[in-house]
Amino acid sequence: MAEAGTLHDAFIDELRDTYDAEKQLTKALPKLAKAASNPKLRQAFESHLEETHGQVARLEQVFESLDEKVRGKHCDGIAGIIDEGKSIMAEDFDESTMDACLIAAGQRAEHYEMAAYGTLVAWAQAMGHGEAVKLLQQTLDEEKAADKKLSGLAEGGINQSAAESAHAEEDEEQVAAASDARKTPAKARHR
Repeated sequence: MAEAGTLHDAFIDELRDTYDAEKQLTKALPKLAKAASNPKLRQAFESHLEETHGQVARLEQVFESLDEKVRGKHCDGIAGIIDEGKSIMAEDFDESTMDACLIAAGQRAEHYEMAAYGTLVAWAQAMGHGEAVKLLQQTLDEEKAADKKLSGLAEGGINQSAAESAHAEEDEEQVAAASDARKTPAKARHR
């Protein structure tokens, strides 16, 4: 019978999963930036890409501090979130709606990462890995700041712009329907 794994084993497994997640995000973030029409949103994705490169390097430092080989383990969770983001980008939305949806996709990734880093910090603290705690906490703080920045962009006008374009489209449809009803002879309308 195999020996049962320990919290240290789970910690290393989670580190590898998170390392892979960050690597996947370095490929996904440029696509989100390219799809964004709002310049501030595009810049937010681009600056977070730079942060993500630093987060990858920080995870490598954590592995080294624990005398562990730097290695990723495929992260199915972030892969699914990235796939959802690709689906959103394939939709035919107006620009402001696409930006609102890109924010939602970005925040899904941020929340996933905040959960992972929160767990890693707690486990590193419990096991007394002080250097790992410091490095992982720095990344957790960056993920929270990125999420807050995306919320600020959404609440600072992008969501409202998308909502206004949705209502403008509905108003146009109502005007067109009313116009069609006026063009239809009265006898045809009452049949």
